[in-house]
Amino acid sequence: MTHSSLYFFGELHDFLTPEKEELARSYPVDRRASVKDAIEALGPPHPEVGRIERNGSRLGFEHILEPKEALAIYPHPKPIQVTQKSLLCPKPLSEVRFVVDVNVGKLARFLRMLGYDAAYHWTWRDRDIARIAEAEGRIVLTQDIGLLKRRQVVWGRYIRSEHPEEQLREVVRVFGLEKPFALFTRCLHCNRRLEPVDKQAILHRLEPKTKRFFDTFRICPGCDRIYWPGSHQERMRQWLEDMGLA
Repeated sequence: MTHSSLYFFGELHDFLTPEKEELARSYPVDRRASVKDAIEALGPPHPEVGRIERNGSRLGFEHILEPKEALAIYPHPKPIQVTQKSLLCPKPLSEVRFVVDVNVGKLARFLRMLGYDAAYHWTWRDRDIARIAEAEGRIVLTQDIGLLKRRQVVWGRYIRSEHPEEQLREVVRVFGLEKPFALFTRCLHCNRRLEPVDKQAILHRLEPKTKRFFDTFRICPGCDRIYWPGSHQERMRQWLEDMGLA
């Protein structure tokens, strides 16, 4: 049987099984198969791949493997430029928006703190997330390799960090999210942009001390929650400052 050789570099080694520690991974060319199929069969999901080369020439995911050819597979350079077109991602995103899987669900709330559009619901299954990512042009954040291998997912990140705070730092670094962030401009519960609201219009909903000490309020047009710059927001701001994100 004739094989092709695939050489993986950088972070893509995170997806290679321990028993395959040799430099090149061999893939049998016994049927018509694309390089995308071969890469994913060996481990890495396609959204983690930033460049494929053969003898210095770049190839697309649709390239059909040929016997005895050697391909070099590279991760995305950091930060990942999701709004720029590339050979592997010919349809760039119009803006940086996320959809978050349940296994890294806290990321949604943290990204919303920074002002980013981060869609999330704990009931969404893999097919729901893939559909939303395709339909709305979103980056998938997950620790589910199978989800990232779905055809509809173009942009995505397998989150390496285990702790939520480190996961947020990872996303900020990998996707080049830069200050100044639009802090506290989204609803932390439903992701909608907050809108200014006159204090008199919500006076009947406020606690006595809130009425006395605060005059600036915002309201969520989706779930009707009210936000103001109180002690809870200050604690969140301090937390972000401690991480260098505010």
